[in-house]
Amino acid sequence: MGFPVVTGYYRYTDIWFEWHKQCGEDGEVLKAVLAHDALVSPEHPLHVDGVDGAQLYIGTLKSGETRLFFSSKQVDYIRYWLHALGLTKDLIGLPYSDCLLRLQDLRGVSPQNFKTGGELRNALKKIEKNNKSIKKSNDPPLTFRRTSFETVRKLWQNKIGVWCSLDFEAWERDHTMITECGWSRIHWEDDREIRDEGHLIVKEYQSYTNGTYVTENRKNYSWGSSEIVSKKEFKSRIQQLLNDLRRNDHTFLVFHDAKEDIDYMESAMIEADLSGLSYTLPNEPSPAHGVFVVDTVDLFGGLQGEGTRNRGLEQVCNQLQIKTKFLHNAGNDAHYTLEACKEMASGDSVDMQREKRWPSKTTPGTITVNIDALEAEEDASDEEGIFMSALTSKVNE
Repeated sequence: MGFPVVTGYYRYTDIWFEWHKQCGEDGEVLKAVLAHDALVSPEHPLHVDGVDGAQLYIGTLKSGETRLFFSSKQVDYIRYWLHALGLTKDLIGLPYSDCLLRLQDLRGVSPQNFKTGGELRNALKKIEKNNKSIKKSNDPPLTFRRTSFETVRKLWQNKIGVWCSLDFEAWERDHTMITECGWSRIHWEDDREIRDEGHLIVKEYQSYTNGTYVTENRKNYSWGSSEIVSKKEFKSRIQQLLNDLRRNDHTFLVFHDAKEDIDYMESAMIEADLSGLSYTLPNEPSPAHGVFVVDTVDLFGGLQGEGTRNRGLEQVCNQLQIKTKFLHNAGNDAHYTLEACKEMASGDSVDMQREKRWPSKTTPGTITVNIDALEAEEDASDEEGIFMSALTSKVNE
């Protein structure tokens, strides 16, 4: 009886620093093919069509620390490729088994591309630095958010399921009176992104307007035509939308601060069937149907390095360079929530993305960007620019 084939991931550092030591005279050949600059060459045996550079993997350990990995398939392929070309006398043995991590040993893993050898070397340094900060932080909520970020990246970039953001607005003086619902939905057909969205206004509550505590933008939907419907149709339309979503193998309901919107869905005005709704994202697509909650508050918190603070949608979009208008319209908020999710999920791994978005702004010894201080700097810079412009105009008069 043969042994089952175990697939998983090898730590990059084990492969680069240790594997060649067990290979005798073949060690130098192995070391050469694994060199940083060799890996990113389009002629490299591990090159992936359509990828500019090398494709490796970023994985998150149970502790929340990250590691750079080779897949076991990549390691196996290198062994056989070297031997097939006669570059090694014998087939190189596998790295020692303790190096191999399986999916159940990780919170999540996803591909990461590196265009140059220098980019790969810098990524290793940043990973080491960030892991030291994570060990010091002892922050379980932040670990959860960072893990969620990487899981969402993996699912989105593999085009798994249907992603639908939902948002509700209510009368500011009585939150049992839901006045609007908006949704924005993305799925893929033949690798092509398909998007549809909509906005419903409750007919009976049109005279109940906001403006004292919450901005009133009910009539300013930017992504199509609003539909004015009765309370009865409002309930049935939302229930039907959710039933349609449940027919997919995997549905991801995207919210910005999910609790309030889910409370609205469970209220007497909607009475949505939320049985089986999961707040735990799948590491891998499961064979069973599933409906999962994705919260952009958590995604942005993981990216920015805050474990408990919840940033508003406008602030999140500003920091992600997403231009917004007429927020507090349920349809617009749903649109921008999905845009924020897409912007983060389609990018690099959490630490690399943070550094690219806010270069050299991470607080030393942490994995946190102080957004408040950053925005204060930007406001001061804007005020200085206005002052200098006014001064120049005055001088030129």
